[in-house]
Amino acid sequence: MPPIDDPASHQRVVIEAIQPQVDAGRFPIKRVIGETVTVEADVFADGHGEVVARLLWRHSADAEWHIEPMLPIGNDRWRASFRVTRIGRYDYQVEGCVDRLGTWIHDFARRAEAGQDLAVELLIGAGLVDDVADRATEPREATRLQALAAHLRDVAEPQAARTKVALDPRLIEMAAPHPDLAHATRSEPALSVVVDRQRALFSTWYELFPRSTAEEAGRHGTFRDVIDRLPYVAGMGFDVLYLPPIHPIGTSFRKGPDDALVAGPTDPGVPWAIGGPDGGHTDLQPELGTMDDFRALVSAAHELGLEIALDIAFQASPDHPWVTEHPTWFKHRPDGTVQYAENPPKRYQDIYPFDFDSEDWPALWEALLRVMTYWAGEGVRILRVDNPHTKPFAFWEWAITRLKADYPDVILLAEAFTRPRVMERLAKLGFSQSYTYFTWRTTKGELTAYLTELMSTEVSEFLRPNLWPNTPDILHETLQVGGRPGFEARLVLAATLASSYGIYGPPFELMESVPREPGSEEYLHSEKYQLRHWDLTTDATLGPMITRLNEIRRQHPALQANDGLRFHRIDGERLIAYSKRTPDGSDAILTVVNLDPDATAAGMIDLDLEALGLDETDTFDVHDLLDGATYRWTGGSNYIELEPGHRQAHVFEIVRVRP
Repeated sequence: MPPIDDPASHQRVVIEAIQPQVDAGRFPIKRVIGETVTVEADVFADGHGEVVARLLWRHSADAEWHIEPMLPIGNDRWRASFRVTRIGRYDYQVEGCVDRLGTWIHDFARRAEAGQDLAVELLIGAGLVDDVADRATEPREATRLQALAAHLRDVAEPQAARTKVALDPRLIEMAAPHPDLAHATRSEPALSVVVDRQRALFSTWYELFPRSTAEEAGRHGTFRDVIDRLPYVAGMGFDVLYLPPIHPIGTSFRKGPDDALVAGPTDPGVPWAIGGPDGGHTDLQPELGTMDDFRALVSAAHELGLEIALDIAFQASPDHPWVTEHPTWFKHRPDGTVQYAENPPKRYQDIYPFDFDSEDWPALWEALLRVMTYWAGEGVRILRVDNPHTKPFAFWEWAITRLKADYPDVILLAEAFTRPRVMERLAKLGFSQSYTYFTWRTTKGELTAYLTELMSTEVSEFLRPNLWPNTPDILHETLQVGGRPGFEARLVLAATLASSYGIYGPPFELMESVPREPGSEEYLHSEKYQLRHWDLTTDATLGPMITRLNEIRRQHPALQANDGLRFHRIDGERLIAYSKRTPDGSDAILTVVNLDPDATAAGMIDLDLEALGLDETDTFDVHDLLDGATYRWTGGSNYIELEPGHRQAHVFEIVRVRP
């Protein structure tokens, strides 16, 4: 408790339960440019005095606070909003004080209704208005308030006329900007919001291996080959082209095809085994081309509306220059050998992890930060970070803060398939997007519970999901056994559930579904270990459907954010239904997916009409954006039937029919 002579001891207003906030303000919430931060708080005081609550906010580069009056929403709860318009960090606080003039007006109105004599009360009110005038910053406002005070105390005027002035709503409006803050309470510490550019929220990723982009089979692809592939990727509606590591690949313990422990003389090795005689994390695999070629790729992608995302994998092959230049950055075993990477029972003899507990850890941290700043300086402003959960939390908080101080528009995607609290902590520390468990959530119940958690709880304030139905490491059973309908279902789910999604491109487009062995999620003839040649001109491709879904995503703002997701009741366990709607109600999309790739699913859908901005009497069209069919519905209960091979999903645009 503060001492009696401390100003804080005279604060009568209490501020509690401020939302949004993350871990009592330890971490910022997240928004993108143009989004709104809506702040709520419990603000109240002892006694019967009226309370004024205000929201204060500012960009970290600004000295002055902006002020937004908070409005009561019931039970001492107050709300106000502000819009973020710049990249960077904003701070916000809630301030409250007792409104002496507002309290007087409230009580004065009751006395007037009771027919009491108001002569003394009018003099009290005049004094309070004078106080407000003294706090006014504009001379014109002060003069008007002083005139009102004089009117209230002018006994030559009839009391009824002065009472009318006292109860005129315009008096409160004039006084509101000038509260008495002498004993105001302000929430501490200030809470923060980190603002990213739009692509941190809405992005569509396509992954490919540059070495597999050659026109002719058997030739190692180059950056120039990737440039030739760019119109194809952009034409499908993707805006991020993600490349696995492009650095020199080690030769020691190089893996062969299908993860063979011994590689042949022409086998290219695993891109994540970084480093060799040609350099390390800031160098290029010579077969891919030169730095000028890479810069040409970044420039050509930009011209087509694409961004290049690079894989940041903080590990080294035994041949990495750092192994000899900085041996203390690696853990040595009692026999003198360097500890290679393991995820028992898996062993990765071609990869050495860094020792973040090394005595020389400050130099290691600085070196790894320089890797990220190097590529950001080369125009790469999207980084997909490999296994960040195996590195210290403290490193990421330090490194991301430093990186974004120089490159505030950088977006970082955390590839951390690990325990939920660990994934959430990485998001709190500054990762812009996160891989998720979507790949392994396949049933109606699993999808509903998991996506509700991600998008409708406090997790949504700091973790932005990026949904991937496959990756070079993951060929899920649903794709192994589901055929084309299984691929279609997972594609529609990923593209419409979250505002960011991605595919490991050619294998997904061509519906590659054969695992290396039964029960494995590894691809047979995985591109991680060998060159592959993909025939993207075949008719047996999901390309047209992918293109159409990406077009729908670009045309419909409802699919470009996550906070409007709502699930709707629908018969059976094989059908799942959900909608997304913009806050202003201008766009609403209803998606229904048959989760069974082998059988027709049918049933009645019971729409949450309020979530769609409709009521029971409304007639509306549901226009399927995938195949162009339109159905007219009235009310919330309607019939759905989806037959694999004919139609695996509906992506409906909701169009109200005007009477």
